[in-house]
Amino acid sequence: MVELSYLSAFLVGLLGGTHCIGMCGGIVGALSLQMPGQATPWRFLLGYNGGRVVSYTAGGFLAGAVGSGGLLLNNVLPVQLLLYGLASLLLIALGLYLAGLWQAVVYIERAGSWLWKKLQPYTKHFLPVQSVPQSFALGLLWGWLPCGLVYSVLVLALASGSALKGGVLMLAFGLGTLPNLLAMGLFARQIKAFMQKPAVRIVAGLLVAGFGVLGLVRLAGF
Repeated sequence: MVELSYLSAFLVGLLGGTHCIGMCGGIVGALSLQMPGQATPWRFLLGYNGGRVVSYTAGGFLAGAVGSGGLLLNNVLPVQLLLYGLASLLLIALGLYLAGLWQAVVYIERAGSWLWKKLQPYTKHFLPVQSVPQSFALGLLWGWLPCGLVYSVLVLALASGSALKGGVLMLAFGLGTLPNLLAMGLFARQIKAFMQKPAVRIVAGLLVAGFGVLGLVRLAGF
């Protein structure tokens, strides 16, 4: 069975930090500015990001559950292999986007914007943030922001054919995104400047694309 290990999912989340900083950095910075003056930033940052990771995990459970039903068609059509191939191609496209070489992922993110348009109005109910539960609830909504990086791993969760495997896969990915976004909340200017360096973007992007190439190689040998 071709599968992306949980460690690999974690590394994709970590290496995708250049995308996270661009996609979510503004949100993190804005939320940090709204923190109560006497509050400990870590509490709120963990709340936001904890909610976000929970949403990723829930999405993975749902995708894996749907994928388990799709496997019933495997005798007619190699559904699982097709999904792995699609996910690998998405990772390659994402890596090229991170490296600044191809912009196709932008169109993929636009395709998922309809859900965010429905959820975004609810964020107003939790602003300004005054407590950790509020920050957690805001993070739950934030987790559904259109993101090509998330979509790539969600397809892998779909291909896992199991709700549990899909959920754990997205949990590993979400944990991989934590270091960059937690650091962004505390050291926004320094982290953003580093992540936007061309060399950093190219190396991170090519490494992410490498996971996609590895997936296709393993798929070819299946």
